[in-house]
Amino acid sequence: MTKLEYIWTDGYTSEDGTPDANLRSKTKVITTEFNGTLEECKQWSYDGSSTKQATGDNSDCILNPVYITPDYERTSEGHINAFLVMCEVLNPDGTPHESNHRRHIKENDEDYWFGFEQEYTIMEKNRTLGHPKDGFPRPQGPYYCAVGDDNVVGRNIVEEHLNVCLKSGLNITGINAEVMLGQWEYQLLGKGTQTAADQLWISRYLLHRITEKYGLKIEFHPKPIKGDWNGSGLHVNFSNEYLREEGGEEYVTAICEALRETHQEHIDVYGSSNRERLTGAHETQHIDEFSYGVSNRGASIRIPIGTKLDGWKGYLEDRRPASNADPYLIVNKITDSISKVQVLSEVES
Repeated sequence: MTKLEYIWTDGYTSEDGTPDANLRSKTKVITTEFNGTLEECKQWSYDGSSTKQATGDNSDCILNPVYITPDYERTSEGHINAFLVMCEVLNPDGTPHESNHRRHIKENDEDYWFGFEQEYTIMEKNRTLGHPKDGFPRPQGPYYCAVGDDNVVGRNIVEEHLNVCLKSGLNITGINAEVMLGQWEYQLLGKGTQTAADQLWISRYLLHRITEKYGLKIEFHPKPIKGDWNGSGLHVNFSNEYLREEGGEEYVTAICEALRETHQEHIDVYGSSNRERLTGAHETQHIDEFSYGVSNRGASIRIPIGTKLDGWKGYLEDRRPASNADPYLIVNKITDSISKVQVLSEVES
């Protein structure tokens, strides 16, 4: 007997129409032999009228499995018999549903690498974990990458999430406490356009499922606490093979200028309520402006100092996406912008 957890994103949007999807899931139990391959996962249907993806008189939507990984939280000792199955949503006729943003990524192009820095806040009864019931804790300063009971809360949850993700084969590369008390971050590297985004959605699912056990909530809102507190972002480190191996200041500048030209297109899909976070303060550039600079965390695009020192080879960091942004949309926009930049060898020929 095998348990398959089918996971997908729903059709919710914010008031201004920005995609604002929630995760959904349900379990399929199969009694036939299962070897853990994607090809063995059958399509499945669900009630789209309950997820803002269909109407009641034509409610069926189709779950099409696209990524599978072991589910070690639900597996039996010594025998893998549970799996996490990321799915895209299709219409009954097999075409991609309009809320299926994975459809914009045509193929898993391994020329591109994406490193997501997923920030989030742990909430307890509608207040940030570790914050007093009335008022606020000490001002920001001692909490970033902190240790000690006065400076850190929720580490047990963060460690549990890290271990579960690693056991399940997700490429988590690091964790750290963030600038606001109760705020954390993990990093995930994906080699390939689809792989990176699929893994990030599954890692978010696992984070939600773990905190359910403790009666806590994960908040991905980009500005969960108003005032002089850092918001939560989904900083995206990205590169293609040419940038990693050849690079050059001219090429880096051309990428940044291409991103400038499409700035509003990116902002439109970089997460709901992002204007509350991108104010020009708290290590952000204002949402209506675009800038880039070496080692500048107040810029839209940060050029890491290591990239410059290595002959302008390496990666760049897009600091604009909100913590609740859809990684499928981010990957699509970044790759689309980069594709418009000709590499130097092409220009010379």
